[in-house]
Amino acid sequence: MLKLGVIGTNIITDQMLDAAKATGKYELTAVYSRTLEHAEKFGKPYGATEFYDDIDKFFEEGDFDVVYIASPNSLHYQQARKAIENDKFIIVEKPAFVNPSEYSAIESLLAAHPKARLVEAARHIHTKIYQAALKKVDEMKEHYVQGATITVMKYSSRFDKVLNGSEPYPNIFTLKYAGGALMDLGVYAVYGAVTIYGEPESVVYFPTLTKTGVDGKGVAILNYDKFTVTLNFGKTANSHLYSEVYGLKDTLVFDSIFDTRKVTYYDADQNAHPIEAPVEENSMTDEMNDFADLFNNPDDEEEMKKYKHWLELSKTVNSVMYSLRQSAQLVFPSDNDQE
Repeated sequence: MLKLGVIGTNIITDQMLDAAKATGKYELTAVYSRTLEHAEKFGKPYGATEFYDDIDKFFEEGDFDVVYIASPNSLHYQQARKAIENDKFIIVEKPAFVNPSEYSAIESLLAAHPKARLVEAARHIHTKIYQAALKKVDEMKEHYVQGATITVMKYSSRFDKVLNGSEPYPNIFTLKYAGGALMDLGVYAVYGAVTIYGEPESVVYFPTLTKTGVDGKGVAILNYDKFTVTLNFGKTANSHLYSEVYGLKDTLVFDSIFDTRKVTYYDADQNAHPIEAPVEENSMTDEMNDFADLFNNPDDEEEMKKYKHWLELSKTVNSVMYSLRQSAQLVFPSDNDQE
């Protein structure tokens, strides 16, 4: 049983803990929060027995093997550094890091601490139905591909505070905490494009800015050799559009690119063929199983092969995200350290 510590006590952490319980491979032991009261209130119902409001004590004294980092985006880097320095296994919520400079520094630190492992929680790429869909895309590529349109847009109730002028604004809608649509739901769209087609040759992003300076929604164009991929994502509106991958006459349709429940292949005659694969009730269950397999067998050759693939994929997504922000002149405080 892997002992689990958490940083970040929000809805996504609840979902992760439910998934961790479903796997039967983790037990929550330690919680860090800004106040002990908050840490205890969150952790005790899950059986946690250690609570901290000091991040250094959390890592130095906490009895856990794996740390799950679900704090605001801008805090991931420093917290991941402390975790690596303490030789922990690390799950970082997406986006793992803000820019390539941070990612490069983390790579160097991982090399200096070979017992540590770090994975980004991009839930959808671990699900069986998404992996089955990627195999279908590979079949389509043998004939002809013409790109994709990927939509991930869901109104955030936290935007109400921005509209009402209720300061302080939620972290996800501030530049200080590296917020915005691209750095939230947009990550899933970028992962979708990169897992299907790899790294694009060039990118451009057209954001719709909020009064806090972050992007509330936007459209991104990823240019490949012979086609483009359009990403449509946001947190200030709702979309009911599916995501599509285009062949010549055939199309692969995702009900959702980040919480995939149904994928349908339409052949050249427009006949529908459902992609068959099991779907977990909690979409984080598959990734928590995959991560447990790695953490329980950190030196296994097959597990290391998957681990290196996840790292390279995460690094590519990080680079594409940064390039998209550069094209739109969206700058965060931590970018000042960028070369």
